[in-house]
Amino acid sequence: MTNKQRVDLIARYIREHKYADLHTLATRFSGSLSTVRRALDQLEAAGLVRRHHGGASLVETDAVAQEYDFIARNQRHPDEKFAIASLVAREVQPGMTVILDGGSTTYAVARLLVDKRLQVITNSLPVASLFSEVGSVETIVTGGSIYNRLGVVLGPLCEDSLGQVHADLAILGGAGITENGVWNHNSLIVSAQRKMIGAAERTIFALDNSKFGRKALSLTTPFEAGFTIVTDVRPAPSVAKAIGAAGAKLTLTGARAGRT
Repeated sequence: MTNKQRVDLIARYIREHKYADLHTLATRFSGSLSTVRRALDQLEAAGLVRRHHGGASLVETDAVAQEYDFIARNQRHPDEKFAIASLVAREVQPGMTVILDGGSTTYAVARLLVDKRLQVITNSLPVASLFSEVGSVETIVTGGSIYNRLGVVLGPLCEDSLGQVHADLAILGGAGITENGVWNHNSLIVSAQRKMIGAAERTIFALDNSKFGRKALSLTTPFEAGFTIVTDVRPAPSVAKAIGAAGAKLTLTGARAGRT
């Protein structure tokens, strides 16, 4: 395979999957990690991808970014989100039924699940679109009213749908985290997330450190046993203490990896 052929194939793969990590690309296209890095450098110089620690993501067009506010949010803290998403994705085993909400970090997790055999339940239009052409994933989209700006379906039909399913794992985002628990801006999102928590055996919240100490419109949930909070930096002692006191787990990425 020539270098140009490999670069073209990598570009096509990232266009299809929106994100790819170095090891996946090296295995799929028979190259070393250094070869893949050079290919990604070329694609980044051409404005086609954005490099992150351990991989690269597709540079979204302005039209797509305007359609979904969450994609604009997804451009913030990309390295932190990738590290968190990678850790969360390891918890997802083939054959699981997994609920994914419409958060930007949750979408980063979804990108890392496309090669696993799963049943996915989601109210996220971008997540549903991501899996729509993936043969290994059965995708179930909840009912509800479409909120284009948020890229999700919400409301009573969404909540009724979630009340009729069972999942091994729910993977959720949030707008803030304090010693009280996890917060979100939109009351309809909060209602849907509560149903997701109720439908799942356990719940992982994927939250980068920009959410620390922030309250939003509504408290989605206090910490509970069966919750795991995955983040990139240890939160304030009061938050870490509240997580531990509730019997929940705190998992940190990278060099800060650890649990309480």
